[in-house]
Amino acid sequence: MALTRIQPAAIADVREPNFRNIVINGDMAVSQRATSTASITASGYHTIDRFQTSASSIGTWTQSQDTDVPTGQGFATSLKMDCTTADASPAASDNLIIIQKFEGQNLQYLKKGTASAESLTLSFWVKSNKTGTYIAGLHDRDNSRIISKSYTIDSSDTWEQKEITFAGDTTGAFDNDNAGSLDIQMWLAAGSDFSGGTLATTWQSQTNANRAVGQVNLADSTSNEFFITGVQLEAGSVATDFEVVSYPQNLERCERYYQVNLSGVGYSNGAATQGAIIFPIQTDMRAAPSGTLVDGTGKITDFYVADRDVTSLGAAFGSQGSRGTGFLVNGTYTADKTSGIHQACLGFSSEL
Repeated sequence: MALTRIQPAAIADVREPNFRNIVINGDMAVSQRATSTASITASGYHTIDRFQTSASSIGTWTQSQDTDVPTGQGFATSLKMDCTTADASPAASDNLIIIQKFEGQNLQYLKKGTASAESLTLSFWVKSNKTGTYIAGLHDRDNSRIISKSYTIDSSDTWEQKEITFAGDTTGAFDNDNAGSLDIQMWLAAGSDFSGGTLATTWQSQTNANRAVGQVNLADSTSNEFFITGVQLEAGSVATDFEVVSYPQNLERCERYYQVNLSGVGYSNGAATQGAIIFPIQTDMRAAPSGTLVDGTGKITDFYVADRDVTSLGAAFGSQGSRGTGFLVNGTYTADKTSGIHQACLGFSSEL
């Protein structure tokens, strides 16, 4: 029987991404901690992986991984901010910012601090009922330098694509290490400490008053909400199509900074409420992580095995580093459940 040769053109074009997008999880697909978190009044990582919320005394918020996305663009999820307690008159130091931080060792090709410094172009899809001027900025943490650009949400409750180009910075190289060197900052509200000056539309030494001049106050009404997805930051002065990364690749990149471990197991002999639990590391992390029990508000419904409850964990991290096979953690169990095999869900964090 003759064999039919498959021509190259008939083979599906499956290519690995080249990771031209500096942003990780820009399609908001990975949300390991939770899909929705209410009553946010302080800074932290609440839902979407790699996107930190900076919040300082400016209303109360629910953040969620939402399915409202721009039609026909290939996105399935967005990050949503919903104002649940308003603050129409922010104090001078108040702010609300969505941030992603990047390691310096991943940015050396941008040639920052040289005459050949690359421009950076930011593109994203955004939607809000609060129209007006918003600010997107870059923050060079290594050299305390900033640049900010404004964009406008023109139509209420309508997905709009935005593109912003930041000139290359010939002053101050990024450190070549695993610490945070560059932030992208999407401002949603800013008190006068951050908006009372002249917008820093060119790279300059950090002056907080110049970071978010003209920014609307998304916190001024409980009817306000904000959606964003398709966030891409790339070298050059032209925005390209959003770089698609498969979910497994996306998850692995996120796990460098945070991962949830469901398979830690240990044993106690019934003589005491103490025992040991071993947690294997799933993905090499940026640095030796800290660990916390994962509670029932997120994707993990509980930390348990059978009827044995883990009430607390005394972490023993550090000596194994970020590339070890796992961590040995001391556990404390409820007094009536001190015998047998135990399990817990632990969140490892090595965020910037």
